[in-house]
Amino acid sequence: MSPRRVPVSRRDRPAKPPLSRAGAVAAALQIMQEEGLERVTMRRLASELDTGPASLYVYVQNMAELHGAILDELLTGLHVVDPAGVGARWRGELIGLLTGYTRLLLGQPSLARSVLALRPSGPHYVRLVDTLLGLLHEGGVPVAQAAWGVDLLLQHGTATAAEQGVRGEAIEAEAEQDALVEALNDAADGDCLNIARARDELFSGTGAQRLAWMFDALITGISTVAVPAREPAAS
Repeated sequence: MSPRRVPVSRRDRPAKPPLSRAGAVAAALQIMQEEGLERVTMRRLASELDTGPASLYVYVQNMAELHGAILDELLTGLHVVDPAGVGARWRGELIGLLTGYTRLLLGQPSLARSVLALRPSGPHYVRLVDTLLGLLHEGGVPVAQAAWGVDLLLQHGTATAAEQGVRGEAIEAEAEQDALVEALNDAADGDCLNIARARDELFSGTGAQRLAWMFDALITGISTVAVPAREPAAS
């Protein structure tokens, strides 16, 4: 009697891991960090996961949702404080959190540009919004002003990262900066008295100082400027 043959798999590699949303997002994040966000396409991601592009739409509906999910994954590395009990430190903690968010996106300028047009809704982004609201509450900011203010603060951080990222990638950015400095100095030496008065301050301070000051100024405005009264409902 012949010995029973043991079936041999025709596959020359181990079985593929099951697809999942978390796995797709993790792979997309890795591609972005190694090759740039522009290389994160459904076709490229499908190739990385050894599947077909159509299979990915079960887990992410479109590229906008994927970009939002990538942002949410990045936010896991953002230090988020517990607003309860911060007391007088609320403003410093708030500026620090917003600065950390901006710096995170400064490292991924393409994602920052994409996020400007998104409405992220992942759990870590939601937690970030909740923490910002909590810190504003600790500072005595009225609820309506805090609610409107969070959108302004996050938009400013995202836009700053996107703008600085574009300038950082532009070959002619340094020459443009030099041209602006020269133009303002020429104007100060001419008849532009207001520029002459501010000449020494126009480009003073470090990037970190300016970023913190901008958030501080926005927080002061949010704290003191009431939102307009609600318009009556249409009859």
